[in-house]
Amino acid sequence: MTTQLEERPLHLEDNVQTNLESDLALEMLRVVEAAAISSAREMGTGDRKKADQMATETMRRIMDTVPMRGTIVIGEGERDEAPMLYIGEKVGRTPTGIEEFPEVDIAVDPLEGTNLCATGAPGSICVLAASESGGLLHAPDCYMEKIVVGPSCKGAVDLDAPTAVNLNMIAKALHRDVEDLVIIVLDRPRHEKLIGEIRAAGARIKLIGDGDLAPGIAAAVSGTGVHAVMGTGGAPEGVITAAAMRCLNGYMVGRLTGYTDEQRERMTQYGIRDVKKTYTAEELAPGKNIIFAATGVTEGALMQGVRFFADGVRTSSLIMKMASRKIRFVDTIHIEPEKAYTVRFH
Repeated sequence: MTTQLEERPLHLEDNVQTNLESDLALEMLRVVEAAAISSAREMGTGDRKKADQMATETMRRIMDTVPMRGTIVIGEGERDEAPMLYIGEKVGRTPTGIEEFPEVDIAVDPLEGTNLCATGAPGSICVLAASESGGLLHAPDCYMEKIVVGPSCKGAVDLDAPTAVNLNMIAKALHRDVEDLVIIVLDRPRHEKLIGEIRAAGARIKLIGDGDLAPGIAAAVSGTGVHAVMGTGGAPEGVITAAAMRCLNGYMVGRLTGYTDEQRERMTQYGIRDVKKTYTAEELAPGKNIIFAATGVTEGALMQGVRFFADGVRTSSLIMKMASRKIRFVDTIHIEPEKAYTVRFH
């Protein structure tokens, strides 16, 4: 099934952008599909570290088969913290003498919702965002205050506004009552005050145990029953969410918080001058040729989880390309070698 936004002519500046827009999108889809299949084999085992390890190792291995000059700008941490997919790591396959392969900045979350995968709970995904060099903010591994809403609510929310005001503005933009809103919030002690304010305003809350990236995407898609994501989550995930918002024409505001003195000093190396700045999605992911790819590991609002059969595997993915305004939901059957496969449509 393919969902396509309004078509418009492409005005890509050079062959690098053309490659990034067309060829690279399907390659990135291949990366997240493979990572999802690997991590899904650990679904329900209770071993969150093993599930994350499988996703990370597979994503790294498949990336090295992609024709690109890639740099990880958001990944599994600093080089001394992660053996692979660390910030600054070079990835991709660049044959000798072929220089037209694109330079690509890549933000990855090999397995968003590790606890969800380990327990078999819904909402776990493998995800990445890619852009031309400089197209994604190099966010440190700290927290980010954020509000994520859909296209109809552009400019309607403010991190410094009272919660009740933001909810009223969202309701007004959506032509509904505050009581009809469903707000996603991570179930954390730090959100006790926020949860109380949302309930006092009359809106409904869906508390989630892990992973606010997938709900952020759902908030920007009509018909999911999610109208906003509010609260504090990971800053790296915030940048990846911003990339998705650019593709979906959604709206997001975010502000870094919870950083250490060491992280604050390191921010200057990432080009962050004002640590108290409130970012929009356009500032978190300023690229002109953003690609977003995700594959469901467990069941979710937008994608089904990985399904194993005796003779193959079926995956459900989302691939988005900002420049061409195309959003595709991709249902893929991966046939095991030397096995006959009966295609199942349901």
